[in-house]
Amino acid sequence: MELKFSVSGRIARPVAEVFEAVVDPAQLSRYFTTGGARGRLEAGATVYWDFHDFPGAFPVEVVEVEKDRRIVLRWAAEEGTAGGEAGAAGSFTTVTMTFEPTGDGRTLVTIAEEGWRETEAGLRASYGNCQGWMQMLCALKAHIEHGINLREGMFK
Repeated sequence: MELKFSVSGRIARPVAEVFEAVVDPAQLSRYFTTGGARGRLEAGATVYWDFHDFPGAFPVEVVEVEKDRRIVLRWAAEEGTAGGEAGAAGSFTTVTMTFEPTGDGRTLVTIAEEGWRETEAGLRASYGNCQGWMQMLCALKAHIEHGINLREGMFK
């Protein structure tokens, strides 16, 4: 069984505004990366994300960016924690984010991740990341639509 998932949500803002809220580290730090984000999401870059629930900035490789449409990231498939060093087998997962206009001024954001080893630890790690990406979508929606930081104080 291949370990992968996809989550999605609609954000009541135009695609360009939603896309920018993800690629801009200052904005991402306001609602998602509770410990901060360093580096803009641009193809070929390695950026660093830090979370209070998983302290210590970890690298995120930016594989592809298609403005206002798609972002592809690669990071360590740490089985047991989020981010950090690659698991024992040096495995990585791929995250693909897509941004689609809905025709009514909203944006459908879909985040898919795949690449864990087919082990009990890989399964647990995939569930944890699925939860994290759904939280990211909820936090993005609350932040961009209402100026609310859902993650503030949640983990520290």
